[in-house]
Amino acid sequence: MPSNFTRRHFLGGAVAAATACQAPTEENVQSDPEPGVLPSRPLGSTGSHPSILAMGCGSRLAMYEEEDRAIEALNLALDLGVTYLDTAQSYGGGNSEKWVGKVMAHRRDEVILATKIRVRGYEEAMRATETSLKRLQTDQIDLIHIHSLQDKDDLAAIEAGSLRALMELRDQGVCRFAGITSHTHPDVLATALDRHDFDCTQMALNAARQGRSANARDPVDSPPVDSFEAVAMPVAVRKKMGILAMKVTGQESLVGDGPGKSGIGPLMRYALSLPVTAAVVGMPKLDFIRENVEVARNFEPMPASEMESYSQRMSDLNKRAMDARFCCHVDA
Repeated sequence: MPSNFTRRHFLGGAVAAATACQAPTEENVQSDPEPGVLPSRPLGSTGSHPSILAMGCGSRLAMYEEEDRAIEALNLALDLGVTYLDTAQSYGGGNSEKWVGKVMAHRRDEVILATKIRVRGYEEAMRATETSLKRLQTDQIDLIHIHSLQDKDDLAAIEAGSLRALMELRDQGVCRFAGITSHTHPDVLATALDRHDFDCTQMALNAARQGRSANARDPVDSPPVDSFEAVAMPVAVRKKMGILAMKVTGQESLVGDGPGKSGIGPLMRYALSLPVTAAVVGMPKLDFIRENVEVARNFEPMPASEMESYSQRMSDLNKRAMDARFCCHVDA
């Protein structure tokens, strides 16, 4: 596409380190929002302040199955104060962007809109983003991420193609901010964040301390100790990036009763007590949207000691299974 493309490690100390470097404070959390408005935080150094609850529009939005029901869910989230929508070019074969676009046609100015580039080539990324603009019914996207960074070879492919496209899109004003996401490789994400000029990043952050190691699917004597919280998040904090937490509930695998399970409230409270801007949560039922909005509206930071004990319990019982489940995961 021509260059004048037009506008359109360590389990024990991780929590203490995270809360010390950028815990939520009165300065960066809106303490008493107006009715119908959720608390908000700065999106790194971008100048934007989205709600601390963001709506994930991947596989959980697809669970509404019908366009009208998905649009009803998106409108409900916005009506209740959510101001950040997270979609991707590959979600639902493009249906997610189309459904979000139907809402953006009428409510674009209410939303910080994020999508993601899944392809790795330069030309492919440019063409896919042109399609995104049409689906989303907008001439500018607030944030475009490189989608689902995997291993070192994947980073090399990104650096050879889609990363250059993304930075040109930002320079041209097609997007305001540039980011990158990963579910699977905290160490490679840390390298990418350290090496490049991203505004934002999105990573798997949950109380089970999700991460990945080379042997994530093999039996080990003890769970691997790598996690996004310990390895990648501190780099983003140091570089003053906007940090979006995803997989807060492990796609609901952490939610429930019994050993290793938890209610949605503590899971969200833990994630939002990390130095993040927002928790991106898929909400496949209208009641989930209402419940999660109430959790966000009443958020109070979890004390560091409580975070440590809660996360130790959740990681002891879940981390190995979480790392195995998500080691090759791409939410499409």
